[in-house]
Amino acid sequence: MKIIKRDGSIVDYNPEKIRVAVQKANNEVRGREKVSKEKIEEIIKYIEELGKPRILVEDIQDIIEEKLMEFEKYALAKKYITYRYTRELVRKANTTDQSIKELIEGESEYWNNENSNKNAKVVTTQRDYLAGITSTDITRRFLLPEDIVKAHDQGIIHFHDADYFAQNALHNCELINLEDMLQNGTIINGVMIEKPHRFITAATIATQIILAVTSSSYGGATVTLSHLAPFVRDSFNKYKERYLKRGLDEKTAEKFADQDTKKEIEDGVQTFNYQVNSMTNTNGQAPFLSVCMYLGETKEYKKELALIIEEFLKQRMVGFKNEKGVPVTPAFPKLLYVLEEDNIKEKSKYWYLTELAAKCTAKRLVPDYISEKKMLEYKIDSNGNGNCYPCMGCRSFLTPYVDPKTNKPKYYGRFNQGVVTINLVDVALSSGKDLDLFWKVYEERLELCHRALQLRHQRLSKATSDVAPILWQHGALARLEKGESIHDLLHNGYSTISLGYAGLYECVKYMTGKSHTDNGKGKEFGLEVMQKLNDKCKEWKEKENIDYSVYGTPIESTTYKFAKCLKDRFGVVEGITDRDYITNSYHVPVFEDIDAFSKLKLESEFQRLSPGGAISYVETPNLQNNIESVLQIIKFIYDNIMYAELNTKSDYCQKCGFDGEILIDEDLEWYCPNCGNRDHNTLNVARRTCGYIGSNFWNKGRTQEIKERVLHLDNKDA
Repeated sequence: MKIIKRDGSIVDYNPEKIRVAVQKANNEVRGREKVSKEKIEEIIKYIEELGKPRILVEDIQDIIEEKLMEFEKYALAKKYITYRYTRELVRKANTTDQSIKELIEGESEYWNNENSNKNAKVVTTQRDYLAGITSTDITRRFLLPEDIVKAHDQGIIHFHDADYFAQNALHNCELINLEDMLQNGTIINGVMIEKPHRFITAATIATQIILAVTSSSYGGATVTLSHLAPFVRDSFNKYKERYLKRGLDEKTAEKFADQDTKKEIEDGVQTFNYQVNSMTNTNGQAPFLSVCMYLGETKEYKKELALIIEEFLKQRMVGFKNEKGVPVTPAFPKLLYVLEEDNIKEKSKYWYLTELAAKCTAKRLVPDYISEKKMLEYKIDSNGNGNCYPCMGCRSFLTPYVDPKTNKPKYYGRFNQGVVTINLVDVALSSGKDLDLFWKVYEERLELCHRALQLRHQRLSKATSDVAPILWQHGALARLEKGESIHDLLHNGYSTISLGYAGLYECVKYMTGKSHTDNGKGKEFGLEVMQKLNDKCKEWKEKENIDYSVYGTPIESTTYKFAKCLKDRFGVVEGITDRDYITNSYHVPVFEDIDAFSKLKLESEFQRLSPGGAISYVETPNLQNNIESVLQIIKFIYDNIMYAELNTKSDYCQKCGFDGEILIDEDLEWYCPNCGNRDHNTLNVARRTCGYIGSNFWNKGRTQEIKERVLHLDNKDA
């Protein structure tokens, strides 16, 4: 018999633990209230004769209480109940204390690899983690129902970001309305920031806004370069006016003004990049920032926008210098390049930017690519128009929205309330391949997620604009009055809330024996599972006027947790639970052989059913000498899939100067193939983890997943 403990782990049944627990209570009573050793053995025999292969530890304790009452040992039963309650309090306290101890000592594999963009040994990160441990403890003991905590612990669902849930004012991610804040001014820490009059000033203020905004939320943020473009013209006009005043003719003044403006763009972009990567927000890290490059966002300032995009790409190609002064691949900001008619054809005006983007991707993994063509097909608003806009952070997309005041689409200034993820693999394994039972369990688990999401919404709905003035009063997300509730911004489609999912491949494989990539039975079942998610979100939205949306969860560290929980609950099931990770969202599993174009084409059908967020990728070798292949993939993305990226390799060994791919051995340890260096402190490794680039290494499960990734392109021809 196996015992399922409170944390979801499974251990062998041990009757001695029952004897010890009852005897401790026995020692607290006198005379006839004591229970004999024979009666204790009778209780043990009763439990064993139930013949259950697995039983919850809580159920055993309930049986003991019932038996003691049956023996009329009421005082003893009371003592046992008190003992049980006291042990529960101690257990919870010890869990928190132990987590803090492990974090501070710096020897915990979990904390050191919890987030590939956080260094757990740095005091600012530790401070965030310490606050998070406290928040998680409060969340588990007071804010969430026991069944949701239990489901989270057992890997049935994942309640994301519990380390920020204790505060009722923190949301997930956003598109920052830089246009409003720069054009109309803003206030940061009580200081009025007026409209800038030069590009370099606007770029610097933008980074201060980014720091303030990301310190008031916990997910990814996105800004767009089109909001900075008008200030390039302001700079140009200032330089031109200065040269005209010196007596130069207009043509010469414009020539010199152009030169000065380009130099200012160079300096401004460098300042922006330095600021974003050197700043630390209240989350103990550099802001999780994405920067959108979308020429179609402006007609008036397209020329200026193109200059900024060009400079961002050029500087990213160079990279940022590490401690040794060697340029390496940075994690942030992530770059989002929108493919459109003006830059996708070789004879188009801005094709040169796409060529530059391709070279940058081959060298530094970014930018990622959004297809305006496909997005306009998918994102249809209430006016019947298609819309194109960036994701919030790495992959979370807003739903189409028309501002009722202007009757125009609005995206910047909107946000996501939070995420709860369903483990599709657990649903499948819980059904034992019984299809009717599968749909029954699926329905129950979705309702569990629904209740957890409602709790997220309800918690946030208590916030007023005063809790984060930069967000709600000074333009980042709204211009509310002091003390005004943010409640209305949580309804009517202004913000979204995400139903995440993970492990579609393993779910389909277990239920059908086929991969969802088979273009047959497996794919059909996979699409049916995905459609169910969308149907549920639609049902909840209609009832509650809240924009529930299906989200392909990144599960950076949770992939390992889910895998461990599945093994504990179901043992090793060949092809399903025999790895230390499960597959992200709808992705083709990393070990399945498939070419880049087939993968993107197939995944596009599933991506369409993940409107709240998803990203596809192709794994490639070093393509710096094969830019033509990169361009062919980019063109394919434009015609076939809304959002995708190329995972190239960009590493560096500080000990020997090796500039190539750092490898992983059979023990899942990273090493330099040139000198054998295994010191993480002197290895610069950049890998796409789950949309963002990670550079601080990963847990065992994610490392195994990275090691098993197959190439989808062979570096010969596309």
